This record gives sequence, C-alpha cells and structure tokens, in this order.
Amino acid sequence: MAVAMASCGIISGIHTNLKAIEKLPISSPGLFRGSFGLEPIQRICIAPKRLSFSESTIVPKASSAAAVEDGSSQETAVPMPKVIIDLDSNPDATVVEVTFGDRLGALVDTMSALKNLGLNVVKANVCLDSSGKHTTLCITNASTGRKVDDPEQLEAIRLTIINNMIEFHPESSAQLAMGEVFGAYQPNQKLDVDIATHIHVYDDSPDRSLLCVEAADRPGLIVDLVKIITEINIDVESGEFDTEGLLAKAKFHVSYKNKALIKPLQQVLANSLRYYLRRPTTEESSF
Repeated sequence: MAVAMASCGIISGIHTNLKAIEKLPISSPGLFRGSFGLEPIQRICIAPKRLSFSESTIVPKASSAAAVEDGSSQETAVPMPKVIIDLDSNPDATVVEVTFGDRLGALVDTMSALKNLGLNVVKANVCLDSSGKHTTLCITNASTGRKVDDPEQLEAIRLTIINNMIEFHPESSAQLAMGEVFGAYQPNQKLDVDIATHIHVYDDSPDRSLLCVEAADRPGLIVDLVKIITEINIDVESGEFDTEGLLAKAKFHVSYKNKALIKPLQQVLANSLRYYLRRPTTEESSF
C-alpha cells in the first residue's frame, strides 16, 4: 500500500519529561520467520510492496475547540487514525507508520513508551501529503538490534501507539475500537462482525501464498491471527498489519512446507479464521 509523499523532514530532539505508559508483557518466541533480500534503506518513506486496501468510510463528527482557533462552535471532522506495522519493506527493522490527519506532534511520548518496551527507534521521518502528516518509525529490538517480528511484541507496539494517541488526542477514541475500553469517547458506530469480516487467499509465488484479512479490530488481534494460522501447521513468513479506525486489515505471506498453499488448504485456513473472527457474535446469539 503505497503512501504518497509530498515532503519529508527528520524528527529531532527526544524529550524525556513526558509520561511513559506501563510496560506490556512480552514472553513468547517469534513466530514470524524469513529473510527479505532488500537493500538497507537510506530513508523511510515508502513501503514498495504494500497491498492496497480500500479506505473506510466511517467518519464521525466531533466538536474540536483546538481545531477552531476563533472559539466558534463549528463542528470539524475527526480524521481517521491509522497505525501501519510493516515487516516487508525493510530487512533490518520493523517500519511503523502513524497518521491522524495533521494533529500529531513529534510523538516523543510514544517513542519514550516504545523504549520502555525494550525497543529502539533507530530512525524516524515525517512525511506530509494531502491526507495529513505521516510519521514513520524504524524500530528494532534493543537487546538484539534486529527487527521486531514476534507477534506479542508487534501487538504491544500497536497498543502502545494507540493508547498514547487516545491519551494525548482523546477525540481519536471515538474512531478507534480501543476507545470502547480505554478512551474518553465511545466509538460512534460499531461494526457488524459478519459484514466487516473478509478473508482471501491468493497465489503469490510457487513458494508462498498471500493471505488478506479484514475484520473488526480488537485488542490482541495480531497474536490471535498468527496463533490460528500456525495451529494448522501453516508458516507465517512476513506481513503487514494496518489499524484503520474501527477496522483491522492484515496481509500475511504464508506457506506450507515451503510451498504455496493448495486450494483445499486455502479453504481450511479461510474457514478457521472466519469462524474465529465471527465467533463472538455466534456464541452470544446461541443462548
């Protein structure tokens, strides 16, 4: 999913006097594997092999005193918050992109919180375009210096960024599924899990397939998706996980014994994920 860039500028100055969130538990070994034969990056602005996802159309309104400098009661549209975790575009680091219109600052509080998770932000860029400010962070494990590919660590990164966004921009909670648990404002709309769930498996190459999942977001979703996939002996090699408002959109490069998935196995995988993602509604309606 290509991000159009208009201009780029290096973030400077890491402040230490901002609040860091509580450290999240990280325990299990990594489930992702694989090496990406790409040149080391010179600047982080574009993920060249991202899958193009359709934009969500849920745009709730909110009154923002900060957005209206003259103090009028005019309503302004709250921009769509996005957090993209990309394991494909950089062989040496996990690339995370954060967008919330033009409302985000330098994210020094978020970088401090990531440091508390045992992570290093080795490079950061800000890119501006017509959709707003895109802050891109290049993250590695502080103890190993390598990219982060463990599902629990990836979920911890995602929740850390979302929690900080909700804390410093409370209006974003009305646009995020996590806002129902952590936010000052409840989401204005709730997604029907049956309608929101879409699963497709494509032939990517002779050696692997491409799994695309779109579903209602929830805490722990990255860990749960990878667990379901690996429980049926399918390997997850790499991927990308996007949080776009109330939706989670994921793509995973998967294989079975170093080969692309055959059609029957593709169907088993799709059915397993579909059952899990729709299960909460099914269980409640069964009583």
